[in-house]
Amino acid sequence: MPPLELVLLFFVVALLYASVGFGGGSSYLALLALFGVSFLSLRATALLCNIVVVSGGVWLFHRRGYLHWRRVSPLVVVSVPLAFLGGLLPIRELWFFLLLGGTLLVAALLMWVRPVPGGTVGLRTFPPWVNLLIGGGIGFLSGVVGIGGGIFLAPVLTLTRWGSPKAIAATASLFILLNSLAGLAGQLQHPELRLEAPFLLPLLGAVFLGGQVGSRLGAGPLSHQALKRATALLIAFVALRILWKYLPSAL
Repeated sequence: MPPLELVLLFFVVALLYASVGFGGGSSYLALLALFGVSFLSLRATALLCNIVVVSGGVWLFHRRGYLHWRRVSPLVVVSVPLAFLGGLLPIRELWFFLLLGGTLLVAALLMWVRPVPGGTVGLRTFPPWVNLLIGGGIGFLSGVVGIGGGIFLAPVLTLTRWGSPKAIAATASLFILLNSLAGLAGQLQHPELRLEAPFLLPLLGAVFLGGQVGSRLGAGPLSHQALKRATALLIAFVALRILWKYLPSAL
């Protein structure tokens, strides 16, 4: 059984991340490492939690008309197989956490400093090959790190004025769901992977509840800018915590 503190933290992380269309995989990874969970099971556990959290969000965003399937499909058609390949790739623990910490810090800074576009004025449409390139690159990186990739995708879409805040959150949720499934499939190919149900099930229950609450906040009228900045602070804290722990070992 996981410690009660870890279960509660997973609930809070799922609530906050789901409110802006994310799964929370990056923070699950950091928390699992902080609580001494085996490195071999970190990524698969985080991906399972991602899947539980964003599944409800994808359904809610779809029902409320925020998912535009024809625009989203070029982002995911290449990202899914590349996320699977990334999940297959072996990586040393030190370099894994340095990669995770560095990319999360960049994502947090982009989320904080960039204003959210209002309405649909000035939104841009890109050729399919641009979306394929964006989705493929983020998908592979996400598979290696063990997250869904929405935390990387959403700032890129915001910077390029790809869509409205709600449409970007909905797209990020679907992107995370599909990439997490693909990345988990890659992780399951490792023969040394062991997942224990008594430890895993309470965490999945916590993120399910947190994700349901957060998805309703994100799909509702609550200020997306406030949610986005609160999530950026959490991501920055996680990134700095990871780098503080692992960067000295690389120097």
